[in-house]
Amino acid sequence: MAEPEEEDRKPQSDEAHSAFTPVGGVDQTAPPEEDHPSSEFTIPSGLRIPQTNEDTESSAFTPPETYDSRQPPPHFTPPTGIPVVRLVKEAPWQDRMRTILRTPVAERPAPEPTQKHHEDDEGRAVPRVLDLTLRIGELLLAGGEGAEDVEAAMFAVTHSYGLDRCEPNVTFTLIAISYQPSLVDDPVTASRTVRRRGTDYTRLSAVYRLVDDISSEDVEISLEEAYRRLADLRRNRHPYPGWALTAAAGLLAGSASVLVGGDVLVFVAAALGAMLGDRLAWLCAGRGLPEFYQFVVAAMPPAAMGVAISLLDLPDVKASAVITGGLFALIPGRALVAGVQDGLTGYYITAAARLLEVGYLIVGIVCGVLMVLYLGVTLDAGLNPETSIHSSDRPLIQILASMTLSLAFAILLQQERSTVLLVTLNGGVAWIVFGALARTGGISPVAATAVAAGLVGLFGQLLSRYRFASALPYVTAAIGPLLPGSATYFGLLEIARNNLNPGLASLSKAAALALAIAIGVNLGGELSRLFLKAPRPEGQKARRAAKRTRGF
Repeated sequence: MAEPEEEDRKPQSDEAHSAFTPVGGVDQTAPPEEDHPSSEFTIPSGLRIPQTNEDTESSAFTPPETYDSRQPPPHFTPPTGIPVVRLVKEAPWQDRMRTILRTPVAERPAPEPTQKHHEDDEGRAVPRVLDLTLRIGELLLAGGEGAEDVEAAMFAVTHSYGLDRCEPNVTFTLIAISYQPSLVDDPVTASRTVRRRGTDYTRLSAVYRLVDDISSEDVEISLEEAYRRLADLRRNRHPYPGWALTAAAGLLAGSASVLVGGDVLVFVAAALGAMLGDRLAWLCAGRGLPEFYQFVVAAMPPAAMGVAISLLDLPDVKASAVITGGLFALIPGRALVAGVQDGLTGYYITAAARLLEVGYLIVGIVCGVLMVLYLGVTLDAGLNPETSIHSSDRPLIQILASMTLSLAFAILLQQERSTVLLVTLNGGVAWIVFGALARTGGISPVAATAVAAGLVGLFGQLLSRYRFASALPYVTAAIGPLLPGSATYFGLLEIARNNLNPGLASLSKAAALALAIAIGVNLGGELSRLFLKAPRPEGQKARRAAKRTRGF
C-alpha cells in the first residue's frame, strides 16, 4: 500500500501535544538548569572517585577496607569475640540472675528456657509472661524487698519462659518491664503501680518459692499453673490473728524496756502502752488516715505511760525505759534497711524514696512523743536523762530479752513459724556480739552495732541461700535489739527540755546507729556472696564478678 504524501497528512492540533513535549526554539542539547535541580548528595565536579569492580557482589558482613583484624578499632567486635558469661546451674537463682543483670546487654547469654507455655500462638504468650512477671514483682516490692532482688526475680521469670532481651525497671511505686522480640520488631512494654504496701513475710516466702520452682529445671510449671499458685497465695490469710499481733507489739515493747534496764513493773507498763498505741493505730488505719498520723497516735500512749509513772514518783522505776520500749516497737527498721540497701546497690531513686518515707515516719514518732513530753515537762513529771544507752549490766537477762524481742518482731512481720526460731537465735547472737564489743571490749557503740548487724546479715544470707528464699525473714527481726530506741528518746527529751545541742547530738547518734545497722546488714550479705562461691563444673575457670557500676 502506497504511503500518503506529505501534504495529504492531517496536521495535528495544539491539544495533541504532550505536556512534556519540548517547546519549539529551545535548544535540546542544553536543558535549563532549573529542569535538573542539583542535590546536596551530587558529587562535585573535579572529585576523583576510585574505580571499583561493580560486578563483585558485596555483603553486609564484609568488613570495611579500613578494618584491620590485627589491630581492630575499639568500636568493632574483637577477633577473639566477646567473653561468654557462664552461669553455674548449681548456684541459687538469685545469684545467677544478679550476674545477668549486672552484665551488659550485648554480653548476656541466650536464655535457656526451663518452662514451656502451651499456647498455640507464641506471640500471645508474651503479654501473659510479662503480666505474670509484673504481678510477682509487685508482691515482692510491696513486701519490702530490695529493688535489685525484685529485678532479679522478674528476670528469672522471663528468663525461664524463654524471653530474651528483657529489661526490668523497679522504682519505689512503679515497676515496668520491656521486651524486644528482635532488632526490627517494636518492643513490648508493660508496667504496674504499687499502691498498697503490707508486711507479710509468709506471702513473701511463698512468692520466692514460686520463682524458685519457675526457674528450676526439675519442676514444670505452665503459665496457667503459675497464675493459679499466684492467686492462691494472694488469697491466703495471715498466719497470726489480730490479737496475736497486738500481744506481740506489747511483748516487743516490754522486752525492749527490760533490755535498757527496766524491771517487771516497767515491762508491764511498756507492754500496756504499746498495745494501746497499736489498737489506736489500727483504728486510724481503718478510718483511712495516712500512715504518718498512725505513727503519731501510736507513739503517744507509751510516752503517756512513762509520764504517768514519773508523776507517781515510784522508787527504782525508770520512766525512760517505758518510753524507750514503746519507741522500739515503732522505729521503721525494715524500711530503713531496705532504703540503705537500695542506695548501696545503685538504685538511688528508690533509695531516696524509701529514706524519705522513713524520715516522715520518724517525724510522726517525734511529734507524738514530743507532745506528751512537753505536757510532762509542764507538769514537772521529773523526766531526766538518768540513764545512758544500755547502761544496765545484766548479761543473761538482756540476752533473754533480746531473743524475746526478736521473737515478737518476727510475729509482727507475719513470718512463717518455721523461721521464727532461727531468727530468734540470730537476734540473741546479735546482742551477744554487741555486748561483747561495746561493754567488754570498750568499742564505740556505733562500730559494735555495725559488726553485730554484719553478722546478722551474714547468717541471714547463709540461711536464705540454704533454703533458696528471701533473706528478709532471717534478718529484719534479728536487728530489733540493735535499734536506737534509747538514743532517740533521750534526744527528744532534751529537745522538750529546750536543750537543743544535747538533743540534736543524741538524735545524730541515733541516726548513726541506724545507718550502721543498715550498712552492716548489707555488708554481711555481700560478703556471703563474695566468698561463698557455688561449685563449678570441672574444667571451667573462675570468672570475675560483673561490674555493678552503671554507665561507665
